[in-house]
Parts: sequence; C-alpha cells; structure tokens
Amino acid sequence: MTIWKDVQAMWASLGGVVEPEDGAVRVRDGAKLRDQGVDALVWSAVFAEDALVRDTARWAIRAAARALGIESASIYPLYAARGRGGVHGFSVPAINIRGLTYDTARAALRAATRNDVGALIFEIAKSEIGYTAQRPAEYAAVVLAAAIKEDWKGPVFIQGDHYQMNLKKFQEDPAREEKVIADLIRESIPAGFLNIDIDSSTLVDLSRPTVREQQRDNFTVCAALTRVVRENEPAGVTVAVGGEIGEVGKKNSTEEELREYMDGYLGILGKGIVGIDKMSIQTGTSHGGVPLPDGTVAKVKLDFDCLARLSRVARNEYGLAGAVQHGASTLPDDAFHHFVEAECCEVHLATGFQNLTYDGGHFPEDLKGEIYAHLREACADERKDGETEEQFLYKTRKKAFGPFKKRMWSLPPDIRAKIGADLEKKFEFLFQQLNVVKTRDLIERHIRPVAVPIPRPRG
Repeated sequence: MTIWKDVQAMWASLGGVVEPEDGAVRVRDGAKLRDQGVDALVWSAVFAEDALVRDTARWAIRAAARALGIESASIYPLYAARGRGGVHGFSVPAINIRGLTYDTARAALRAATRNDVGALIFEIAKSEIGYTAQRPAEYAAVVLAAAIKEDWKGPVFIQGDHYQMNLKKFQEDPAREEKVIADLIRESIPAGFLNIDIDSSTLVDLSRPTVREQQRDNFTVCAALTRVVRENEPAGVTVAVGGEIGEVGKKNSTEEELREYMDGYLGILGKGIVGIDKMSIQTGTSHGGVPLPDGTVAKVKLDFDCLARLSRVARNEYGLAGAVQHGASTLPDDAFHHFVEAECCEVHLATGFQNLTYDGGHFPEDLKGEIYAHLREACADERKDGETEEQFLYKTRKKAFGPFKKRMWSLPPDIRAKIGADLEKKFEFLFQQLNVVKTRDLIERHIRPVAVPIPRPRG
C-alpha cells in the first residue's frame, strides 16, 4: 500500500482526485477517491513516518469527507428528544474498534447501509487509546476514511468512551489526575470526537456512610469535566456527554445511587450549563466477559429489570435518554433484544468483535503464534496465580493490537475480506436485535451536523 514520504508527493499523487483549495479540499473524482485514493490516505494517516504527512493525510480525509456530505456529529439532539419522550424503542450500538480499524469500520458501515441504520456510534476508550496506539486524531480519520470508502452519507458519531479516572492516582493528586482527563477531552474534541463519556465511577467509595457521600467524588469530578467539555465544544454544537454511577464488573447499580448522583451533580454544575444526557450503570456484566479455564467465556446473568428501572428514572425524573449498558458484546445472542425492551438507550460492544477477528477461522495461525509469544513476555506481570494459559491469553490479547497494528493491516486482502465479511454479519445481527434498522430517517430528523473547523496541520 502507498505510504507517502512527503506532502508534495501526496498531493501530486492525488492530483485530479482530491486537491487543496482555499483552506479545504475539492473532491474532483469521488469514484477514484473511493477506489484507490482513500486507501493511500488512510495508510499514510496511520503509518507515515513523517508527522506532517500523517497530519496532512488526516486533515485531507476529514476535509474530503465533508466535501462528500460526511460529517462527524454529536448524537445529543437525538438523546435529548428521547429524554423528552419523543423517540423510543431502540438501543444505539456503540462499537469499540481495537484493531483492523479501517476494515472493521467498513464492515459496520456496509451492514448499516444495507439495513438503513443511522443510529450507531464508533468509539474508543481511554485505555484502548493507549494499548491499541490509536490517538483520537488517528481514530477519527480512519473511521471517516471508512465512511468515504463505503460511500456513506450523513453524520458519523465518534465517541470517547470510558474517559476514566485512575483511583490510585486521584488519591495521590486529585488535580493532576483530573487534568489528565481534561487534556484528553481537549485533544479529542478538535479531532472530531463530539461525544464524550466521563467515567469517574472509579472514585465511588462504598465505605462512606451515605449514598450521596459515596458518590460525591464521582459527581463532583464529572461536573468539573462537563464544564471542560462545554468550554471546548465548537460553536453550534452540544457535545453529548455521559456519566457513570457504577464501575463495570462491580455491584449492580440502584435507583438511589442514580438519584443521589444526579442531584449532587446538577447542584454543582449549576444553571445554564448543559449536563449529561445518559447514565452508564452496572447490571452484572464485565468488560470482555469472564474467561473460564479453557478460554471460553462464562455465562452472565444480566439484570434487565435493573436496567429498565434505572432507565425510567433517568428519563422521567432527569430528562436523560436512559441508562447505558457496557460489556455486552460477549453476551449470548438471545440476550440482545432485551435491551430494547428495557429501553436501554445505548449498548457498548467491543470484545466480541476482537474474538471474532482472532477466532473466526481466518486469522493466520503463524501470526497468532507470534502475538501469543509476545504477550507471554510483555504481559508476564499480568498473569495471576492459578490462571490457565488460555485465560491469560484471552485477557491480554487485546494488547497486541498496538504492537502488531501494521502487521494486521497488512494481512492479505482475501483474509481481511473474510474477516470483514464475518464482522459484517455480526453487525447486521446486532443492528436488527437492537432495533436500529431503518433509523436513518430518525437521524435526519433530529441531527443537523455542524461544519466545525478542522484544524489544519502545522507546516
């Protein structure tokens, strides 16, 4: 695949296809751009050695997407309408992509196009940004390049997931840890992340005597970071912001926790500042599922009644879109329709796509062997006493997506096509189960994407 060495070579190669013009770009041949140009752009945006080439390719992708009617957008207006009772009956899938990001996003968009889906989110968590080596500017550019490649039209929702506080670091220096998340927000919004999930649920202290005090650090930090979002959001845009009351994998959330969090949060946030529009809760899942000794995933008993109750409180008492479910991708297939019945507003999905990539029968065994050998050494300190080899590798193989990113992107086209086809089928199933089929018109009614400034690369 072409990876340009300098900006001059990039523009010369794209002549007659995409050309810079008056601080933006003109797409002169959309078909050629989709056929070849965007592939070279996205490879250079990710893998070019020269930082200016990477930045220019990312800028060109975003500008070309805009020229073609593709715009990064906030889902806030749809969620606000749901909080008012204007829309209901579906759960928005939020798709975390850890590896093979271009191919995976393309598969999701193909399935979405075929099923007339408009309500879907692409996201990446703070932890994933680190171990997959995908900073916000790169991730957003790759997703928008996939939208160009698949001839998508309309808004694309890109989300920062689990912008999470580290409890130990917060206890050592609260201001410094809060600044880490604030700086990530300031990096993400200009990159095109117009949806941000603030996760300060790690700060909940169940040893305190009242629920309000247990949640105090959580809602105080979320209010402060909400202000950071509002201070940095583009003119004309209300960035969608989520909060969280229960850390995934811990005890199930309660209505009292939601009310105490929201009352405390709103009291600190003050009038005139738009608050969160959804609430992540814990209902019995865990991120990635619980691996059994043989490497398979344990069955989880998810409390859909809890999800339904807290969604009602969130909507009816606070005008939120509802409750958000994390850690859902490894649930059995017959569980997903229950999210719609519970009026869950958003479902986060990640590890299941990773598992399908690794275990779908197409991933080269020799490369998998290299990856596993790397993990045994690089992640040796993460191995727990009594843990089997299968459990260890299942838990750590997500951390290979960064070190092996170029190797995975460089898999033969036929292998990537087969993996993409499997992912596409999975996406289609999830879209149908979560009832977001034929939601494109819903998005068109509620979302008016704003052409926010795209920062031009320096140099």
